Amino acid sequence: MPESIRVLVVEDDPITAEAHAAYVTRVDGFLPVGIAHTGHEAIRMLRDARERRTPPIDLILLDVNLPDTTGIELCRSLRAAGIEIDVIAVTAVRDAAVVRSAVSLGIVQYLIKPFGFAAFAEKLTAYRDFHARVGSAVVTDQQEVDASFAALRTMSASQLPKGLTRQTLDRVRTAVRAAPSGAMSAAELAAALDLSRVTARRYLEHLADSGVVERSSRYGTPGRPEVEYRRR
Repeated sequence: MPESIRVLVVEDDPITAEAHAAYVTRVDGFLPVGIAHTGHEAIRMLRDARERRTPPIDLILLDVNLPDTTGIELCRSLRAAGIEIDVIAVTAVRDAAVVRSAVSLGIVQYLIKPFGFAAFAEKLTAYRDFHARVGSAVVTDQQEVDASFAALRTMSASQLPKGLTRQTLDRVRTAVRAAPSGAMSAAELAAALDLSRVTARRYLEHLADSGVVERSSRYGTPGRPEVEYRRR
């Protein structure tokens, strides 16, 4: 089983910071390892982690408005100090210039407050898929690069095809990722998640159309080959 992604929450409001840390614990594959209320405190904790005085940190959930700096300036300071770490901006700031700066600094996701747990989990789940793809030292080909970046793209519930829910879609993605062979048929998914075969196929087809999985034919059984859906 892969190690949990270790998360530092950087948020000046104590109640909000604790809420975000609690949210992190509810998403499979993530572990909150600290809370910083200022930019100075965040840099100190990240340096301690880099120098192995404390456990490592993989991801920052970063508020853009901090009492001693901005999240954008904090990211610039981290990059200048050679601290390479992924960042998800969690902020009420909607300024286009801030968004452009976030993109230029390599912030991988931008989550606008206020939000509920479903939106939060959606962003972290997408990041988890991205993190799993780029965890190896070598990217095999262009298709793998494209699939890695596609993993960061999320779709709101209102954009899902009628009858599909975000919660079940996340369960389907997790099931395909966890499959020992890296692929599942609609029948296997239906059995694993207690869905009808038709419903399982609809979710798998949606993931295939979105570029998250790819379709292929599974041979070796009598009759027509079975369609399987393989994680990219």
